[in-house]
Amino acid sequence: MSTTIVLIEDEPAIADTLRFALEREGFAVSSYLLARDGEAAIKAQRPDLLILDIGLPDDSGLEVLKRLRRHSDLPVLLLTARAEEFDRILGLELGADDYVLKPFSPREVAARVKAILKRSSPKTDTSSSYSHPATSSSLFQHEAQARRVQYAGQYLTLTPSEYRLLITLLAHPGQVFSRAQLLDALGEAAEDSFERTIDSHIKSLRAKLRLVRPDLDPIATHRGFGYALEQI
Repeated sequence: MSTTIVLIEDEPAIADTLRFALEREGFAVSSYLLARDGEAAIKAQRPDLLILDIGLPDDSGLEVLKRLRRHSDLPVLLLTARAEEFDRILGLELGADDYVLKPFSPREVAARVKAILKRSSPKTDTSSSYSHPATSSSLFQHEAQARRVQYAGQYLTLTPSEYRLLITLLAHPGQVFSRAQLLDALGEAAEDSFERTIDSHIKSLRAKLRLVRPDLDPIATHRGFGYALEQI
């Protein structure tokens, strides 16, 4: 069966271009101009991925994403004409897996769709749990089979990308990972636009950790190099 995608985009020309590009890649795409029609299609079709424009005529795409995340972990790629960092970060914090700024190349969108689907697909993990070593062992607990992480006794609500980034850092505390290495952990090619996505995911992940322990910042930035999980 083809991978199914729901596209909610109110500009017909953009929607037609994207649908054509994605269908050439073998995806089955249904597109909708309004948020309410797209949300109804998601419930009826149970697609494999959602491509969601932030600016819709009948509702905000961010509100659609917020409602979706109350009951579903469906992978979401945001489309936005807004260049402000706040909107992009908010989208990731609400649970989007990635975003693309307009104007964009349909080939870039197709590449990002493939990357999201690759990292969202279940993978076999032979380890049953992972405890952060040394003094941080009481802070992090990775339950690999359940694909969830506890931090300071609380389960974190993570997107697939945030989860993979965190467990990559957890597996090697103190090691500095470059953005390219973290992209590799997500199954993405190292390109400038993709590397900026790592920064956004790290910022969102830090915010979620601060909600649990405002006094700690376990993810350290090593300027010019990348990120590491510090042994607190």
